[in-house]
Amino acid sequence: MRIGRYAAVLAESEKFHRMKHILTIVGARPQFVKAAVVSRAIQAKSGQLRETIVHTGQHYDPNMSDIFFEELKIPQPNIHLGIGGGTHGRNTGRMIEAIESAILERAPDIVLVYGDTDSTLAGAIAASKMNIVLAHVEAGLRSYNRRMPEELNRILTDHASDILFTPSATATTTLAKEGTDSRRVCQVGDVMYDAVLFYRKLARRPIGVDSGSDFVLATIHRAENTNEPHRLREIMGALSEVSRDVQVVLPLHPRTRKSMERFGVQAERVKFLDPVSYLEMAWLLENCAMVVTDSGGLQKEAFFFGKRCVTARDETEWTELISLGWNVLCGAQKDTILRAMRQALSTAGQIPGGLPAAPSPFGAGDAGKRIVARLIEC
Repeated sequence: MRIGRYAAVLAESEKFHRMKHILTIVGARPQFVKAAVVSRAIQAKSGQLRETIVHTGQHYDPNMSDIFFEELKIPQPNIHLGIGGGTHGRNTGRMIEAIESAILERAPDIVLVYGDTDSTLAGAIAASKMNIVLAHVEAGLRSYNRRMPEELNRILTDHASDILFTPSATATTTLAKEGTDSRRVCQVGDVMYDAVLFYRKLARRPIGVDSGSDFVLATIHRAENTNEPHRLREIMGALSEVSRDVQVVLPLHPRTRKSMERFGVQAERVKFLDPVSYLEMAWLLENCAMVVTDSGGLQKEAFFFGKRCVTARDETEWTELISLGWNVLCGAQKDTILRAMRQALSTAGQIPGGLPAAPSPFGAGDAGKRIVARLIEC
């Protein structure tokens, strides 16, 4: 009896070690949402894959409590590095060292990174230096603005990666133009579309927002806008002007709040909220008339929710949205933002000419499954 039990335990142990081991690196709340899509797909293939999740601690977010993981059905990280609060260079260097230690301890077959944060680059450098297969989700995105730390992070990560998971044909074409071997590229669609389909039904109304009333959803947080008093004043001036006619709801990023106080920037009639959870943001997207933002991800999520978007930036990674007529780039000029917002509000709910009903540029909502299928193959 004892021999039989020992043999069963030994067989289970051998099966565990035969499974391909994925080490996932994340460091910010949006990355956890993206990684959750793939983690669910990995769990569905638990006989072939296992996952260790490393949280670098890059972004402290008060919304990332235990409730955050429970509500969004996201696996808790296995390893917390607790690195954050310093400069880009200091943080990235410390992360590389800590991720290298995690790789030595856990001996993964594949390191999986997401997006364009310092955590992404640190994971890419650590894995490539140690000759571990590196896979990058959201590969091939370019803003062509090298002043953005994110742009350098994504370029370097792409060129270090062995497997590049692209969200769209545009991203795939970009990598081809840069000379990337097509055998390394796998176009899977956008994991954020998967996430929207999964979380939409769990959305909840934030405190302080009335249901059933028309409003514009705004988010402003990028350093290029918040560190420049003229740009910040122009953007807030446009939001103040529009709020004469329709409520503007703006979850206020701590950086933006500090900059407004520092520069004495006002935004009359705008309804400010404390930072909202992902599920609350989903409710705002579902119920708003349109979106004004300088976020990369929110441009795309607005599209997934069928809402027009005005982007207060000089460039965007998501050029498909511009081509399809769902997004307008306005920089930080008050008059330009105002014209674009009024045009968007006048046509809210209407589909631009020639736009397909489904968000076809970004796949069919099965990116997570497609990523996992490729990881099993490699």
